[in-house]
Amino acid sequence: MKIVYLITGSGGSFYCANCYRDMLYFRAIKKVPGTTANAIPLYLPPDSETNSENIFDKEVFFGAISLYIREKVKIFRNMPDFLEKFFDFKPFLKLAARMAGTTSTVGLEDLTLNMIEGDNAFRKNEMDRLVSYLVKEGKPDIIHLSNALVLGLARQLKKRLDVKIVCSLLNEDDWIDEMAEPYRSKAWKMIAAEAGYVDSFITPSRYFKDLFIRQTGLKKDNIYVVPLGFDAPDYTKSKDMSRPPALGYFCRISHQNGFDKLVDAFIQLKEQNMVADLTLNVCGGYTGVDKPFISEQIKKIREKGYQKSIRIYPEFSGTRKIEFFNDVDVISVPVRKYDGYGLYILEANSAGIPVVQPETGAFPEILEMTGGGIIYSPDTIDELAANLLKMLSDNELRIKLGETGRINVRSKLSLDMMSTGLSVVYNELSTSK
Repeated sequence: MKIVYLITGSGGSFYCANCYRDMLYFRAIKKVPGTTANAIPLYLPPDSETNSENIFDKEVFFGAISLYIREKVKIFRNMPDFLEKFFDFKPFLKLAARMAGTTSTVGLEDLTLNMIEGDNAFRKNEMDRLVSYLVKEGKPDIIHLSNALVLGLARQLKKRLDVKIVCSLLNEDDWIDEMAEPYRSKAWKMIAAEAGYVDSFITPSRYFKDLFIRQTGLKKDNIYVVPLGFDAPDYTKSKDMSRPPALGYFCRISHQNGFDKLVDAFIQLKEQNMVADLTLNVCGGYTGVDKPFISEQIKKIREKGYQKSIRIYPEFSGTRKIEFFNDVDVISVPVRKYDGYGLYILEANSAGIPVVQPETGAFPEILEMTGGGIIYSPDTIDELAANLLKMLSDNELRIKLGETGRINVRSKLSLDMMSTGLSVVYNELSTSK
């Protein structure tokens, strides 16, 4: 079975759960028995961290620069091929990826709708180039789209190649819900209309499956839940007994991910002086638009006189990530926007670190699987602080939950388990007419 995975690329300046998810999907696809797989980037080349193993093809289709210019500058709507190739020159795309500093939808509403529908965004000459590339070494059996924001490709690929189409679903609402009306409603309606060209959808949580059904009105017959998994490294967690107790934050440092909520809970715990010498360790990176928000949080901490009790880790992968996990006792990412999964929970649990999360989104079902933390409700600063205190004050509970999470991530949420789930979906498609 030949499978092609079409992945939307992005910059690498912050911990991007969607980029990490795409990498895990492709790794899991390659583990499906009897499968050959290729990953082809769209818009931008994958960042060096995501593509550290050189697992993605070098060709990039529907370059982000020409897409954007055609949308924003009328005289370039029908730019000649040579000009499009100039804008999509690989060094330019790599520079654009490095400069990617926002995930805001402002000004991109029409382009988003065009990509969902496909007719305006995906031009015929570029579709011809993609199709030629796809069949160069034999037509694929299944084309797997990385998210529903590129559903416009499904219709065109179905017409041209008559192949089975699979589409991953996760956190599309993060992008769509930031759009003003009527764009927001139009986006969900267009996704529902284009969904007819998709044979199977795959999402990692029951929560997001239900959300997608509510937003689109689609039936759930072809929406499969396949939890994300990964090959957890063998962390050698040897706590330095001389270091003070530490809270950890592991995600993109942003307002949406609730970094300020954790800062407020940290300040509350410091002021109560219930945990001696408590520190806050922060890892995950940020974009340019996050800087003012982060400055506000640092100022808040400084004004309370706790600036020596916060440590920010400049890198969020490799040995620095391991160092971060060795330096924290409990992790919390108290997101505002309900999360459809939360890979940072799996990463923390795999390192034997328990988590404290609000009872929102997919967090209850993830922690039901890992057993590596506690959830709290209502989602308030006081309740967050109280549960962090509970975890930090009870060594036995903290160690037990951390060890339970470490074991269950490896046994229930491994890459092999994810691959088995994908295999079921692919095999059903391959035997259907």
